[in-house]
Amino acid sequence: MLNLASILDYSAYEYPEKAAIIFGEQKITFAQLNTYCNKIANGLVAAGIGKGDKVVLSCLNLPYFPMAYYAILKAGAVVVPISVLSKGREIAYYLKDCDAKAFICFQGTPELPMGEFGYTGFKEVDSCEHFWLITADPAAPSPIAGVPTMGMMMGPQSGDFDSVETSPDDTSVILYTSGTTGFPKGAELSHSNMVMNAMGSRDLCTLTHDDINVVSLPLFHSFGQTVQMNASFTKGCTIMPIAKFTPEAVFDAIQNHGASVFAGVPTMYWAMLNFEDKEGQFDFDVIKNNLRVGASGGAALPVEILKGFKEKYGIQILEGYGLSETCPVATFNQPSKPCKPGSIGFPIWGIEVKIFDENDQEVPVGEVGEVVISGHNVMKGYYNKPEETAAAFKGGKWFHTGDLGTMDEDGFFYIVDRVKDMVIRGGFNVYPREIEEVLLTHPAISLAAVIGVPHEQHGEEVKAVIVLKDRAKVTPDEIIVWSKEQMSAYKYPRIVDIRDSLPMSATGKILKKELKAES
Repeated sequence: MLNLASILDYSAYEYPEKAAIIFGEQKITFAQLNTYCNKIANGLVAAGIGKGDKVVLSCLNLPYFPMAYYAILKAGAVVVPISVLSKGREIAYYLKDCDAKAFICFQGTPELPMGEFGYTGFKEVDSCEHFWLITADPAAPSPIAGVPTMGMMMGPQSGDFDSVETSPDDTSVILYTSGTTGFPKGAELSHSNMVMNAMGSRDLCTLTHDDINVVSLPLFHSFGQTVQMNASFTKGCTIMPIAKFTPEAVFDAIQNHGASVFAGVPTMYWAMLNFEDKEGQFDFDVIKNNLRVGASGGAALPVEILKGFKEKYGIQILEGYGLSETCPVATFNQPSKPCKPGSIGFPIWGIEVKIFDENDQEVPVGEVGEVVISGHNVMKGYYNKPEETAAAFKGGKWFHTGDLGTMDEDGFFYIVDRVKDMVIRGGFNVYPREIEEVLLTHPAISLAAVIGVPHEQHGEEVKAVIVLKDRAKVTPDEIIVWSKEQMSAYKYPRIVDIRDSLPMSATGKILKKELKAES
């Protein structure tokens, strides 16, 4: 038997009085968290939820997320976390696509009425039998007439529960891809996939029993689930969920609660690096002393941000790489080996990574090709999508990521760009990440995104959308002239758009798809 929920059972047995979750002034011990999960699991079983049933979960970074997450797993069911920003039509798609039998949804906020959106989607799907609303106050009545709450479901249930037996290859989690091409696809991840990746992440981040992990990454995403929540609970570490990322919230956790571990996407590190403490509320010497580990993933980390963060906060950000389809971690800059700025490190234990050309042949060292992965972290396939699964594996053992990368002579891997983001200008391949790295060395530029836009003569033209540093003044023409001096003629952006901000996803990724749609 192997069940992902066993990592919580273990910590509840070994460290019953240790804080599993700190949320504001609230502290929940491992024993208390396990009891809450058991009550929900009993409620699910009483409602007819059994082994292999799909239960969709939509919840902010609140204590309720791990409560529902591990409860679903304990019941032998499959947890399907979805984005908290999903609207009714999108939710209905997820419920239908994964054959959901139940849906657990947080009520949301006045600005983000998740419960209303969720119930609207649920009513469109006859095959989904149950809807439970998570209320901010578990004892509060349901704000939607006739809709039961998770608190009502838990109320009469026992705090004891024996997890349903599941095998290592049984599906534990279905994670939906972002859907950058076509409709989102559900990556089926086994209990073995998830447990192995959580344990690997724990060791790579050198987590100790005394660490406190700040969780500002959305828990519905694989990065937050595996590298933070699941990895922490394998070691009895405390997590501090933050419902909405801000630099202030992270700095408060580090300074006032002794948080020692942080993981984020590059835009989070960018925001922390450029934060100005105008009210003098933080002691950055304390923050620098408390923060022990910083990990980055989700997108390529610009070298200028990596260097700046190390200078300001004294830690080397450990950059890794992976996808929802790989649980997510596939490579990592490992603490026991030297780091190279800009590299995503080495394959983690038990994982193979190679660079293939368009004919699925390995390319020579230093050449660009598609990153392919094989190992214990790779998904079973896309749920109910055999053609898409076959295309991703191309009939063999290698999962094709759609990312372009290289490997150097020392075995370090680098991500060049997404295949779909590459710009082809006049027959030349232009990699946006390379251009962005150069742009960020300009003293006035704080953030940059490079895209390709249609061009009658060249096919595509290079366009840079940038955000300036505070009080910086520079014109688009000046940026173009500067870029021409820094880059080859076919690379430098001929179009520059200066904005106050860039569109970002719920996970903090820059939405180049939206930028392209505007062009």
